[in-house]
Amino acid sequence: MLRSLPKLSPLLCSARTTNIPRFLANSLRFVSSAKTITRTKTSTGRIAMTTRAPIRPMSSSTVSSITAEDHVQQPKLLKSTDDDHDGVIVEMDQPMDAATFVLILRSSISHWKQLRKKGVWIKLPIHLASLVEPLVKEGFWYHHAEPKYLMLVYWIPETANTIPVNATHRVGIGAFVMNEKREVLVVQENSGHFRGSGVWKFPTGVVDQGEDICVAAVREVKEETGVDSEFVEVLAFRQSHKSFFDKSDLFFVCMMRPLSSDIQKQRLEIEASRWMPFEEYSAQPFVQKHDLLKYISDVCSAKIDGRYSGYSAVSTSSSFSDQKYYLYLNAGALKSSL
Repeated sequence: MLRSLPKLSPLLCSARTTNIPRFLANSLRFVSSAKTITRTKTSTGRIAMTTRAPIRPMSSSTVSSITAEDHVQQPKLLKSTDDDHDGVIVEMDQPMDAATFVLILRSSISHWKQLRKKGVWIKLPIHLASLVEPLVKEGFWYHHAEPKYLMLVYWIPETANTIPVNATHRVGIGAFVMNEKREVLVVQENSGHFRGSGVWKFPTGVVDQGEDICVAAVREVKEETGVDSEFVEVLAFRQSHKSFFDKSDLFFVCMMRPLSSDIQKQRLEIEASRWMPFEEYSAQPFVQKHDLLKYISDVCSAKIDGRYSGYSAVSTSSSFSDQKYYLYLNAGALKSSL
């Protein structure tokens, strides 16, 4: 009977072309894939077959599918750094076409949203100005502009926007420079509001970015008159609004000590410059007419007579930065109180 077993094979092989049950055809596929067939005779005289089918390897398509899932290409993101308020800062530099940029921008915002980031700052240099329109269309808005870049911002969470507004104030100085003869250094301007008015005024100017008030006062005196000086005190300051493109303005009146006396006026902005007796300066109708200038004149007069103390600059440091700062305080009063 063992010798008759091979005859089963032709019968089974014809399973696809006959009407034998489907399970028999399936048995054929299973048996044909077996590497070992063991034939044993049971106690009833029947033949039992035991097959050891190998563990079939996964198909190449299955392997490639898993590999693809394990190595999904991550979307490209904009390079960013974290700020101190759960936001991110992006400093663009490399050229990029608008379509590609928008795709990367959207992926980046989605990524930052998952990280619970809030504000997005994108610093766009002037050579990438073509990306301004795509950014605006994606919901960004202007924050501020400098000569070489534009800063745009975006708020991710659906909460109140807490991105701080752009710088709100411009800072200026007026220099009260008096020599030992009680003469004050004054100028007449050939441009601006005072042009052609005949008014003699203190040297004035705007504090540059990153410049200290006391340093700016020394610089402005030198630029407008050629006189070297050193900072003594802040005598007073004035705040005004809507003064320069809707910005507010801080104006500091600084007392200066002259270190030279020869005048070399700046030709671009200054019509004339001279040393004038303080009483003559104060008596000008323009000074007496305007409360602000009258108050400044009175403060300067009180300082000359020793009846007033201003705020001197004290160099200080902070735990927040290694940078040095100037704290303006009434040093005389502080010393007396201690």
